Amino acid sequence: MRGRVLLIIGALATLAFLATAVLGYRLTSGATDPGVPNHLLIGLASVLMMLFSHCWVLIYLVSTGGAVREAVREQGVDASFDEASRLLRRRAIPLAVGATVVGFATFLLGAAVVPNLVPAWIHHALFYATVLAQGLALWTEGRVLGENEKLLADVDRRLTPSTLEPVPHAG
Repeated sequence: MRGRVLLIIGALATLAFLATAVLGYRLTSGATDPGVPNHLLIGLASVLMMLFSHCWVLIYLVSTGGAVREAVREQGVDASFDEASRLLRRRAIPLAVGATVVGFATFLLGAAVVPNLVPAWIHHALFYATVLAQGLALWTEGRVLGENEKLLADVDRRLTPSTLEPVPHAG
């Protein structure tokens, strides 16, 4: 399954986020602690990995949904497949976007903790919310990608050689 790689990247982003937390909780002298740059850099990398994985899962679902829609429109496949594909996207989008937004909020407000613009407890609470949102998003994306794979296989089975237009040969 092509989407599994994206889930692996999302899981690695979660592990990087957890590593960022370990580094953050080990900071002892606030903004002057020598570990702050590493904490910020790994935090940024984990948020960007999270964004990458969720965006590509959504792009994958949208593009395969387009292929299903084309099969319905041009090859006469049952329209229920297009609706099923649409429902899969609707299940994945809110959690993927939510996890990404909370992750970015954690990073941005964490950067505001360094100069004491935001209390640290807000950053900590957002971290736990991000881990929860990321876990829910990855779990849902895994289920949706599995169901999408089955849907695509069903559509492929319905595209028999008799329903496909012959390819013209040169010569």
